[in-house]
Order: sequence, then C-alpha cells, then structure tokens
Amino acid sequence: MTDAAHGAPPPLLRPLLGPQGLAALTALVRTPALFAFDFDGTLAPIRPRPDDVHVSATIALRLEKLACVRPVAIVTGRRIADVRDRLGFVPAWIVGNHGAEDDGDPDAAARARTALDPLRERLRARAGELAGAGVVVEDKAQSLALHFRTAPDRAAASVLIEDVLAGFTSTLHVFGGKLVYNAVAADAPDKAVAVQRLLARAGVQAAFFAGDDVNDEPVFAAAQPGWVTVRIGCERRESAARFCIDGPPEMAGVLDRILALMA
Repeated sequence: MTDAAHGAPPPLLRPLLGPQGLAALTALVRTPALFAFDFDGTLAPIRPRPDDVHVSATIALRLEKLACVRPVAIVTGRRIADVRDRLGFVPAWIVGNHGAEDDGDPDAAARARTALDPLRERLRARAGELAGAGVVVEDKAQSLALHFRTAPDRAAASVLIEDVLAGFTSTLHVFGGKLVYNAVAADAPDKAVAVQRLLARAGVQAAFFAGDDVNDEPVFAAAQPGWVTVRIGCERRESAARFCIDGPPEMAGVLDRILALMA
C-alpha cells in the first residue's frame, strides 16, 4: 500500500531493540504489565506442517523466567488444547481460536462453535473439490481454517475457497492469514477483546503484545499509550504495531533484554 498524500510506501516500523523500542521497554517493565504473545510465526517459525511447530527450549526457558515475575499469556489462532503442550512452559492464561475460545467464558465458546455449523455443512458438501485443489480444512471448534499452503495451484485454491465461503459474510467473520482463510462467528471476541479481558484478570493496565499476522492487528490498533506492540517481520507493509523484530529467532534476544531490564 502507498501513502495517499505522497505516493510513497509506508515507513518501516521501528526496531524493538533500537533506541526508541528500548526506551519503551524500559518504561513498560517498571509497571506491572501483562506480556502476551501469539504462537505460530511469533514464538516459533511457521512450518509446512502445523504439527511440527513447537517453542524452542531456548525461548521456553526465558518465557518461564518471565512468567515467574509477570503475568504471561498466549493468544493464538490454535485451539487451547493444541497449543498447550507446544509451549514448554506454563503461562498464566491461554486464549485460543483468535480470541473465540476462552476457558474463562465457556458459554461464549459454545455459541461461537454452534455459529459455524452452517459452514461445516457446506464444507462437507464440497469436500471433494477442496481436497482435489489441495485445500486442507481444519475444524478448531470455535473457528474453521482453510489452508492452501501446500496446494499445487495456490491462486486456484484461493478462488475456490472464496467461492465456498461466499454468502456467509453476514453471519461469520472471514479473514485471511498466511496462506489460510479463517472463519469465526461474527460476534466472537477477537484478539483485542481477549487482551483487554486478560488485562482485567491480571489487574494491570499496560501490555506487551507480539504477533505476526492479520488477526494480531486488532490488538495493535487498540493499544493504549505505554503499551509495547511488536509485529514479527520488519518488511515494508502497513501495520498498527509500534515496533518490529525480524522473526521468531530474534525473540530470545528480546526476552533476554526484558529480563535484564527487570533485573
């Protein structure tokens, strides 16, 4: 995208470990802040097979240390049960399905699951077409994901997915990601709502949040002054995050710096 006034691409995000980012981190660690993280593409690199993704022992050790001194949460597009054993440490909270699955609100989670039943019917009716195009359908209860990362013709798979999803825009919220289409109930909480609820549970007002994809942007956009929001990936593209790091391997250094500032 370009700047409407100047016809130039938006500026690069500021690096988190640069002077401005370090100043923001220093101010944040002086307060009783929440530290929340996305999972895939943030704490661990994205893999062709989602089952192959786990947090490295290096990062898990640092997160465990952080969790001893500050409330730490995982806010992920995965199911809670799926991500729990992939972390290597125990956070205070896990919120799954892009915010729609929260152990603290089981009734809302049940409603979010039921809202997807009509789409499930259509997916069953067109399962042959989707499989033939290389589309993998993942039913995560409170959300449905249609992956086309391994499709032989990604463009054709994307067109097919959009056709399958047509007609559900009034009842469902459909949003893209990295070679995936996601669908949740139209009134399901998103990650921004999830983080606000976690702040209330933790009894704090400030937050650190890191994420890499479209579903993390609501958190970035809703951030209050004093929050530290970090997009994973510093390539030139529009984002509401304040800062960035290049990729998940840089997260260990970020956590080291946070822990050092606390010390």
